[in-house]
Amino acid sequence: MTGGRAIRTILFPLGLLAAAGISRAQEAPAVPPDIQAEKRYLVDTGTHVPLALINSVSTKNAVAGDRVYLETVFPILAGGRIVIPPGSYVAGTITAIRRPGKMKGRGEFHLRFDSLTLPNGTTRDFRAHLTGLDGRASEELDRKEGTIRSEGNKAGDLRTVADIAAAGAGIGALAGIGSRNVGMGAAVGAGAGLTAALIGILVTRGPEAVLAKGTTVEMILDRQVQFDEGELDFSTAMLPRSRSAEGSGPLPSVKNQSGSSASRVGRIGR
Repeated sequence: MTGGRAIRTILFPLGLLAAAGISRAQEAPAVPPDIQAEKRYLVDTGTHVPLALINSVSTKNAVAGDRVYLETVFPILAGGRIVIPPGSYVAGTITAIRRPGKMKGRGEFHLRFDSLTLPNGTTRDFRAHLTGLDGRASEELDRKEGTIRSEGNKAGDLRTVADIAAAGAGIGALAGIGSRNVGMGAAVGAGAGLTAALIGILVTRGPEAVLAKGTTVEMILDRQVQFDEGELDFSTAMLPRSRSAEGSGPLPSVKNQSGSSASRVGRIGR
Protein backbone atom coordinates (compact mmCIF):
# COMPACT_ATOMS: atom_id res chain seq x y z
CA MET A 1 0.00 0.00 0.00
CA THR A 2 2.77 2.31 0.84
CA GLY A 3 4.38 1.77 -2.59
CA GLY A 4 1.09 2.30 -4.49
CA ARG A 5 0.34 5.40 -2.51
CA ALA A 6 3.76 6.82 -3.38
CA ILE A 7 3.26 6.15 -7.10
CA ARG A 8 -0.12 7.89 -7.06
CA THR A 9 1.43 10.82 -5.24
CA ILE A 10 3.98 11.23 -8.09
CA LEU A 11 1.62 10.65 -11.02
CA PHE A 12 -1.17 12.96 -9.83
CA PRO A 13 0.74 16.26 -10.22
CA LEU A 14 2.14 15.07 -13.54
CA GLY A 15 -1.39 14.49 -14.79
CA LEU A 16 -2.45 17.97 -13.71
CA LEU A 17 0.49 19.51 -15.59
CA ALA A 18 -0.32 17.52 -18.75
CA ALA A 19 -3.99 18.55 -18.62
CA ALA A 20 -3.05 22.20 -18.20
CA GLY A 21 -0.69 21.98 -21.20
CA ILE A 22 -3.38 20.44 -23.39
CA SER A 23 -5.88 23.12 -22.32
CA ARG A 24 -3.46 25.91 -23.18
CA ALA A 25 -2.67 24.31 -26.55
CA GLN A 26 -6.35 24.20 -27.43
CA GLU A 27 -6.88 27.89 -26.70
CA ALA A 28 -6.93 30.05 -29.90
CA PRO A 29 -3.97 32.40 -29.98
CA ALA A 30 -4.90 36.10 -29.95
CA VAL A 31 -4.13 38.02 -33.16
CA PRO A 32 -1.99 41.06 -32.43
CA PRO A 33 -3.71 44.33 -33.45
CA ASP A 34 -0.92 45.26 -35.84
CA ILE A 35 -1.45 42.16 -38.02
CA GLN A 36 -5.24 42.14 -38.06
CA ALA A 37 -6.83 42.27 -41.54
CA GLU A 38 -6.92 45.81 -42.94
CA LYS A 39 -10.18 47.28 -44.10
CA ARG A 40 -10.52 47.29 -47.87
CA TYR A 41 -12.24 49.82 -50.09
CA LEU A 42 -13.69 48.96 -53.49
CA VAL A 43 -14.35 51.44 -56.29
CA ASP A 44 -17.08 49.63 -58.20
CA THR A 45 -17.27 48.84 -61.89
CA GLY A 46 -19.23 51.58 -63.66
CA THR A 47 -17.88 54.42 -61.48
CA HIS A 48 -17.56 57.69 -63.43
CA VAL A 49 -14.28 59.57 -62.94
CA PRO A 50 -13.96 63.17 -64.27
CA LEU A 51 -10.52 64.03 -65.69
CA ALA A 52 -8.65 66.95 -67.23
CA LEU A 53 -5.92 66.66 -69.86
CA ILE A 54 -2.40 67.64 -68.85
CA ASN A 55 -1.09 67.43 -72.43
CA SER A 56 -2.84 68.11 -75.73
CA VAL A 57 -3.68 65.47 -78.33
CA SER A 58 -4.10 66.08 -82.08
CA THR A 59 -4.41 63.79 -85.06
CA LYS A 60 -2.01 66.15 -86.86
CA ASN A 61 1.08 64.96 -85.01
CA ALA A 62 0.08 62.07 -82.74
CA VAL A 63 0.72 58.40 -83.58
CA ALA A 64 -0.59 55.14 -82.17
CA GLY A 65 1.24 54.31 -78.95
CA ASP A 66 1.63 57.91 -77.79
CA ARG A 67 0.97 58.44 -74.09
CA VAL A 68 -1.74 60.75 -72.78
CA TYR A 69 -1.59 62.23 -69.27
CA LEU A 70 -4.59 63.35 -67.25
CA GLU A 71 -5.55 64.16 -63.66
CA THR A 72 -8.70 63.67 -61.63
CA VAL A 73 -10.72 66.82 -60.91
CA PHE A 74 -13.34 65.48 -58.48
CA PRO A 75 -13.03 63.24 -55.39
CA ILE A 76 -14.18 59.62 -55.70
CA LEU A 77 -15.57 58.02 -52.52
CA ALA A 78 -15.94 54.41 -51.38
CA GLY A 79 -16.99 53.13 -47.96
CA GLY A 80 -17.58 56.65 -46.69
CA ARG A 81 -14.12 58.05 -47.41
CA ILE A 82 -12.19 59.60 -50.28
CA VAL A 83 -10.18 56.94 -52.07
CA ILE A 84 -9.24 58.87 -55.24
CA PRO A 85 -8.63 62.53 -54.37
CA PRO A 86 -8.47 65.33 -56.94
CA GLY A 87 -5.01 65.64 -58.43
CA SER A 88 -4.48 61.89 -58.83
CA TYR A 89 -2.74 61.00 -62.07
CA VAL A 90 -4.14 58.86 -64.88
CA ALA A 91 -2.04 57.62 -67.80
CA GLY A 92 -3.52 56.49 -71.10
CA THR A 93 -2.46 55.41 -74.57
CA ILE A 94 -3.62 56.30 -78.06
CA THR A 95 -4.34 52.91 -79.60
CA ALA A 96 -5.54 54.01 -83.07
CA ILE A 97 -5.45 57.25 -85.04
CA ARG A 98 -6.53 58.52 -88.46
CA ARG A 99 -5.99 61.90 -90.03
CA PRO A 100 -8.80 63.60 -91.98
CA GLY A 101 -8.80 63.12 -95.74
CA LYS A 102 -8.64 65.80 -98.41
CA MET A 103 -11.80 64.72 -100.15
CA LYS A 104 -13.69 63.05 -97.32
CA GLY A 105 -13.26 61.51 -93.89
CA ARG A 106 -12.74 63.08 -90.50
CA GLY A 107 -9.84 62.88 -88.10
CA GLU A 108 -10.31 60.42 -85.24
CA PHE A 109 -8.41 58.60 -82.51
CA HIS A 110 -9.11 56.06 -79.77
CA LEU A 111 -7.92 56.56 -76.19
CA ARG A 112 -7.33 53.74 -73.68
CA PHE A 113 -6.82 54.33 -69.95
CA ASP A 114 -4.06 52.26 -68.31
CA SER A 115 -3.03 53.29 -64.80
CA LEU A 116 -3.95 55.42 -61.79
CA THR A 117 -1.47 56.95 -59.35
CA LEU A 118 -2.69 58.49 -56.07
CA PRO A 119 -0.91 61.53 -54.56
CA ASN A 120 0.89 59.27 -52.05
CA GLY A 121 2.34 57.12 -54.84
CA THR A 122 -0.09 54.18 -54.62
CA THR A 123 -0.54 52.89 -58.18
CA ARG A 124 -3.11 50.63 -59.79
CA ASP A 125 -3.37 49.24 -63.30
CA PHE A 126 -6.97 49.31 -64.41
CA ARG A 127 -9.22 49.36 -67.44
CA ALA A 128 -11.70 52.09 -68.30
CA HIS A 129 -13.21 53.68 -71.38
CA LEU A 130 -14.20 57.19 -72.38
CA THR A 131 -17.82 58.05 -71.76
CA GLY A 132 -18.00 61.85 -71.71
CA LEU A 133 -16.43 64.83 -73.46
CA ASP A 134 -16.18 68.51 -72.57
CA GLY A 135 -19.38 70.26 -73.61
CA ARG A 136 -17.31 73.11 -75.08
CA ALA A 137 -15.42 70.77 -77.41
CA SER A 138 -16.40 70.68 -81.08
CA GLU A 139 -15.21 67.07 -81.42
CA GLU A 140 -17.70 64.20 -81.32
CA LEU A 141 -17.50 61.11 -79.10
CA ASP A 142 -18.66 57.68 -80.18
CA ARG A 143 -19.62 56.30 -76.75
CA LYS A 144 -19.91 52.74 -78.00
CA GLU A 145 -16.44 52.62 -79.53
CA GLY A 146 -14.79 55.27 -77.36
CA THR A 147 -13.59 57.07 -80.50
CA ILE A 148 -13.12 60.84 -80.71
CA ARG A 149 -13.85 62.37 -84.13
CA SER A 150 -13.35 65.84 -85.51
CA GLU A 151 -16.40 67.81 -86.56
CA GLY A 152 -17.53 67.90 -90.18
CA ASN A 153 -17.19 71.15 -92.11
CA LYS A 154 -19.42 70.80 -95.19
CA ALA A 155 -21.31 73.96 -94.32
CA GLY A 156 -18.02 75.81 -93.91
CA ASP A 157 -16.81 74.57 -97.29
CA LEU A 158 -20.00 75.79 -98.99
CA ARG A 159 -19.72 79.16 -97.29
CA THR A 160 -16.08 79.41 -98.37
CA VAL A 161 -17.04 78.69 -101.98
CA ALA A 162 -19.83 81.27 -101.91
CA ASP A 163 -17.66 83.96 -100.30
CA ILE A 164 -14.77 83.50 -102.71
CA ALA A 165 -17.08 83.36 -105.73
CA ALA A 166 -18.73 86.60 -104.58
CA ALA A 167 -15.33 88.21 -104.08
CA GLY A 168 -14.27 87.07 -107.57
CA ALA A 169 -17.47 88.49 -109.08
CA GLY A 170 -16.81 91.84 -107.44
CA ILE A 171 -13.27 91.95 -108.76
CA GLY A 172 -14.46 90.93 -112.23
CA ALA A 173 -17.16 93.61 -112.20
CA LEU A 174 -14.60 96.28 -111.36
CA ALA A 175 -12.36 95.01 -114.15
CA GLY A 176 -15.34 95.04 -116.55
CA ILE A 177 -16.06 98.70 -115.94
CA GLY A 178 -13.04 99.66 -117.97
CA SER A 179 -14.19 97.53 -120.91
CA ARG A 180 -17.81 98.65 -120.47
CA ASN A 181 -18.91 95.04 -119.95
CA VAL A 182 -19.60 94.78 -116.25
CA GLY A 183 -21.79 91.66 -116.53
CA MET A 184 -19.18 89.69 -118.45
CA GLY A 185 -16.47 90.74 -116.03
CA ALA A 186 -18.57 89.69 -113.03
CA ALA A 187 -19.31 86.30 -114.58
CA VAL A 188 -15.65 85.67 -115.41
CA GLY A 189 -14.61 86.77 -111.94
CA ALA A 190 -17.19 84.55 -110.25
CA GLY A 191 -16.09 81.56 -112.32
CA ALA A 192 -12.45 82.14 -111.46
CA GLY A 193 -13.30 82.52 -107.77
CA LEU A 194 -15.36 79.35 -107.81
CA THR A 195 -12.54 77.40 -109.44
CA ALA A 196 -10.01 78.70 -106.92
CA ALA A 197 -12.29 77.84 -104.00
CA LEU A 198 -12.88 74.29 -105.22
CA ILE A 199 -9.17 73.70 -105.78
CA GLY A 200 -8.45 75.02 -102.29
CA ILE A 201 -10.98 72.68 -100.72
CA LEU A 202 -9.74 69.65 -102.66
CA VAL A 203 -6.12 70.11 -101.61
CA THR A 204 -6.88 70.96 -97.98
CA ARG A 205 -7.45 68.36 -95.28
CA GLY A 206 -10.57 68.45 -93.16
CA PRO A 207 -10.53 69.49 -89.50
CA GLU A 208 -8.13 67.61 -87.25
CA ALA A 209 -9.43 65.92 -84.10
CA VAL A 210 -7.94 67.89 -81.20
CA LEU A 211 -8.28 67.66 -77.43
CA ALA A 212 -6.44 70.66 -76.02
CA LYS A 213 -4.73 70.84 -72.64
CA GLY A 214 -7.32 71.53 -69.96
CA THR A 215 -10.16 69.78 -71.80
CA THR A 216 -12.30 67.77 -69.39
CA VAL A 217 -13.36 64.20 -70.17
CA GLU A 218 -15.03 61.45 -68.18
CA MET A 219 -14.01 57.81 -67.96
CA ILE A 220 -16.00 54.88 -66.60
CA LEU A 221 -14.34 51.92 -64.88
CA ASP A 222 -14.62 48.55 -66.63
CA ARG A 223 -13.56 46.64 -63.51
CA GLN A 224 -13.27 47.13 -59.75
CA VAL A 225 -10.32 48.95 -58.22
CA GLN A 226 -9.38 47.87 -54.68
CA PHE A 227 -7.37 49.69 -52.00
CA ASP A 228 -6.28 48.67 -48.50
CA GLU A 229 -6.74 51.22 -45.76
CA GLY A 230 -2.99 51.62 -45.35
CA GLU A 231 -2.71 52.67 -49.00
CA LEU A 232 -5.08 55.60 -48.47
CA ASP A 233 -3.01 57.57 -45.98
CA PHE A 234 -2.57 61.01 -47.54
CA SER A 235 -1.40 62.76 -44.37
CA THR A 236 2.19 63.02 -45.60
CA ALA A 237 1.39 63.27 -49.30
CA MET A 238 1.67 66.62 -51.01
CA LEU A 239 -1.49 66.99 -53.05
CA PRO A 240 -0.47 68.29 -56.49
CA ARG A 241 -1.78 71.64 -57.67
CA SER A 242 -4.44 71.17 -60.30
CA ARG A 243 -3.13 71.91 -63.79
CA SER A 244 -6.55 71.96 -65.41
CA ALA A 245 -6.93 75.69 -64.81
CA GLU A 246 -3.68 76.31 -66.68
CA GLY A 247 -4.98 74.82 -69.92
CA SER A 248 -6.88 76.75 -72.53
CA GLY A 249 -9.55 74.06 -72.80
CA PRO A 250 -11.24 72.98 -76.04
CA LEU A 251 -10.34 74.80 -79.22
CA PRO A 252 -13.02 76.91 -80.93
CA SER A 253 -15.10 75.20 -83.60
CA VAL A 254 -13.68 75.32 -87.09
CA LYS A 255 -17.16 76.18 -88.29
CA ASN A 256 -16.90 79.48 -86.46
CA GLN A 257 -13.57 80.17 -88.12
CA SER A 258 -14.60 79.34 -91.69
CA GLY A 259 -15.75 82.88 -92.39
CA SER A 260 -12.38 84.33 -91.43
CA SER A 261 -10.65 81.62 -93.47
CA ALA A 262 -12.67 82.57 -96.54
CA SER A 263 -11.83 86.22 -96.08
CA ARG A 264 -8.15 85.38 -95.90
CA VAL A 265 -8.40 83.38 -99.13
CA GLY A 266 -10.26 86.27 -100.71
CA ARG A 267 -7.54 88.70 -99.74
CA ILE A 268 -4.92 86.37 -101.20
CA GLY A 269 -6.89 86.24 -104.47
CA ARG A 270 -6.91 90.00 -104.62
